[in-house]
Amino acid sequence: MGGGTRTRRLIERQLSLVVFILLFLTCFVDVVLGGSSSSFTPADNYLVNCGSPNDAVVDDGRTFKSDPQFASYLSTDEDILTSITSFPNNVSLSSSASSSVLPLYLTARIFHHESMYRFPIIRPGRHWIRLHFYPLTHLSYNLSSATFTITTDDIVLLHGFSVKDSTKMVFKEYLINITSDKLTLKFSPMKNSVAFVNAIELVSAPDDLISDLASAVSPVGDFNGLNNYALEVSYRLNVGGPIVTPKNDTLSRTWLPDGQFMVFPEGAKNVAVPTDMIQYPKGGATPLIAPYWVYATADQMADSGTADPNFNLTWEMSVDPSFSYLIRLHFCDIVSKGLNELYFNVYVNGITGVSSLDLSTLTSGLAIPYYKDFVLNASAISNGTVVIQVGPTSNVQSSLPNAILNGLEVMKLSNSAGSLDGLFSSDGTYRGLKSGPTVTMKVAAGIGLALGAVALLLLLIGILRWQKRPKGYEKQKTFSSWLLPLNSSQCSFLSSKSKSTTFSSIVNSGLNLGRYFTLNELRDATKNFDEKAVVGVGGFGKVYLGELEDGTKVAIKRGNPSSSQGINEFQTEIQLLSKLRHRHLVSLIGYCDEQSEMILVYEYMAYGPLRDHLYGSTLPPLSWRQRLEICIGAARGLHYLHTGSTQGIIHRDVKTTNILLDENFVAKVSDFGLSKAGPASLDQTHVSTAVKGSFGYLDPEYFRRQQLTEKSDVYSFGVVLFEVLCARPALDPALPRDQVNLAEFAKQQNAKGCIQKIIDPIIAGTITQESLTKYVEAAEKCLAEYGVDRPSMGDVLWHLESALQLQGTASAANSADNQYAGEDDDESDGKKIKRDIEAAGKSIEETRDEMVVDVSDDSGVVVASPMFLETFQGR
Repeated sequence: MGGGTRTRRLIERQLSLVVFILLFLTCFVDVVLGGSSSSFTPADNYLVNCGSPNDAVVDDGRTFKSDPQFASYLSTDEDILTSITSFPNNVSLSSSASSSVLPLYLTARIFHHESMYRFPIIRPGRHWIRLHFYPLTHLSYNLSSATFTITTDDIVLLHGFSVKDSTKMVFKEYLINITSDKLTLKFSPMKNSVAFVNAIELVSAPDDLISDLASAVSPVGDFNGLNNYALEVSYRLNVGGPIVTPKNDTLSRTWLPDGQFMVFPEGAKNVAVPTDMIQYPKGGATPLIAPYWVYATADQMADSGTADPNFNLTWEMSVDPSFSYLIRLHFCDIVSKGLNELYFNVYVNGITGVSSLDLSTLTSGLAIPYYKDFVLNASAISNGTVVIQVGPTSNVQSSLPNAILNGLEVMKLSNSAGSLDGLFSSDGTYRGLKSGPTVTMKVAAGIGLALGAVALLLLLIGILRWQKRPKGYEKQKTFSSWLLPLNSSQCSFLSSKSKSTTFSSIVNSGLNLGRYFTLNELRDATKNFDEKAVVGVGGFGKVYLGELEDGTKVAIKRGNPSSSQGINEFQTEIQLLSKLRHRHLVSLIGYCDEQSEMILVYEYMAYGPLRDHLYGSTLPPLSWRQRLEICIGAARGLHYLHTGSTQGIIHRDVKTTNILLDENFVAKVSDFGLSKAGPASLDQTHVSTAVKGSFGYLDPEYFRRQQLTEKSDVYSFGVVLFEVLCARPALDPALPRDQVNLAEFAKQQNAKGCIQKIIDPIIAGTITQESLTKYVEAAEKCLAEYGVDRPSMGDVLWHLESALQLQGTASAANSADNQYAGEDDDESDGKKIKRDIEAAGKSIEETRDEMVVDVSDDSGVVVASPMFLETFQGR
């Protein structure tokens, strides 16, 4: 007995030692691998090669079982199988599919009637649903016209879906939370149509792949309850790297290159390291979140030593604006040599997601993956795009400016109807209105009463209006003239034809909105909008030179129905210019909104935009004195805008194309379509609004914070001042990187004492040092990083007038003599320029077609053309 006990105890000790060693090895592997595993075995793994009697093995090693093996899962009255043996040469994959699964598109199952797959679920939780579609050729059915709906038990995946392009293979990928022991996948053809599918994947996903918590972007805060939403993968990008196919992803995902989504690829630089350098943390990111190949590549700023804090790496993706989105960003610092060297900001649709992100502090090392989830509400998606930006932070001075991104995922969130495509729920109920029957009846009754009251009121107005109809009504017949107030001929209802025709009224009939032109009058003035009369093209539409019946020349800006600018800009321009009258603001003569047109009529500015007298045209150059006087005039116009009313007006689009010159070279500020009223009270310091304007002139503080102030105009005017001095564009991508942005380049040169090197050579020798110093001082102050450090327009005006005084009359006369040798000493600069323009008129007239320019980033600007010179022909 004693010997048996000792033997038993020895065996127990040996077993305990073995267990200890196994536990030690487990912990050791866990530590070495960072607590993460790159393997995952799905509990549920259904791969269906629809329509095929044979299995299909794809490149990543997965086997899609033949269709007959799932016959017991399928409930249908009638089904049809079809197959092809080869693809046409022009067939291509959709943006989310991979060429590794091409064998799956050789066959398809076609459904005549509503049909369902019922898959048993071994382990409830998150599951991938991946659907493959390609409209194969069939003798009896045109699959390109097939329209159908696909739903699960409680989620609408596709509604009214079709694949009309027979050259495209379409791949749809979903991540849904299954809570029961089965999943029903229902195919419902529309009336007189069929449904089809080429392959189906239903596969378990890791439980921790999607957290229940994310950061909400708008409004800022925490977003809880992601487990209650179904997801559709819209984009999955391997930033800075090649495509990652399912063969290299444990969860069989495809990661596409980011090149086609980058807004400014010239500003990005790819960086890559060996995958064995990537060390996953013990908690957080794992190879299941994203594989090594994603974290081992990235995009960084092309010049990490740039001092421009406004430079961001930007990706833009089109989405359905009626849905909210989960956005996952992947980061891994593979660019730094040491800790705490990389700080950058993350922006989602222009809103700060993370400020001064420091990866080394978050991960306690380099080359360690990190990811962050954001939820972007549908209300923050104004133009149907998701914009992701990373850029250097400006409040950390200890590091070189740089920013990186390794991976990007955009996933659509199901809506309140439980749908990922429209507002119909899985039971076919339309959920566009949430109110119950009682509320609906109340709303309907209220709407009915309101419509009745409006109809009665309109009838009374119509009777009174008919009795007091204006003379010439039969000739005019405009919507605006019929709805004019009974005792006013000044105010009209404005119509816009952008994407749909709408009518909007400028309220307050007491406003003096200028002359109302009929469409026929403006057609006569422009010879039926003859293309030969076009003097410019802008964001709002084309600008024509017209001549009224009394011989007055006018500039006629006609709205383009397809333009992104519409009724708001039209109304803003009319309302502002009807209130403002100033020598240095372009005067609005009138407008027309007949037959859904949006037309503005301005005074004619004979010499066109300032920019065309600085560079890019054959017009004679301006002297330094003339440039000073033009800048002073523009400053006076902006100063009047900022101070001429109680609230003040912020122009929001100050640039050299929006400063026009009349026949006497008097500068006038134009284009008020983007203008905004200033703060309503002294307690307010800014106006919160979406960022609008022109790149190169945009206030960086306004861009970052979306807070508009008068100092935003001051910044833009600072860019204009350097543009006038240097005679080059505000942005010139053709130049070396450090010279692309004029504002930053000019500040750098001035700091080095080298401002003389970048001055327009034509005027460089004519400027006195005192005048130049005062002028550059004003321009640089305008470009201060923060608005509080910038001067007011009144201060800028004072500096410019001082620069003009310091230049001196004698110096200006000498420069004029040098520039126009052989002319009368008493002849003024204006007369000389005027004479040279007349001389240039003939040669410019010969190149009329080349002079009409399409300015895509301008908002209704008037671009130089020989039409501006006609005032002086024959004199």
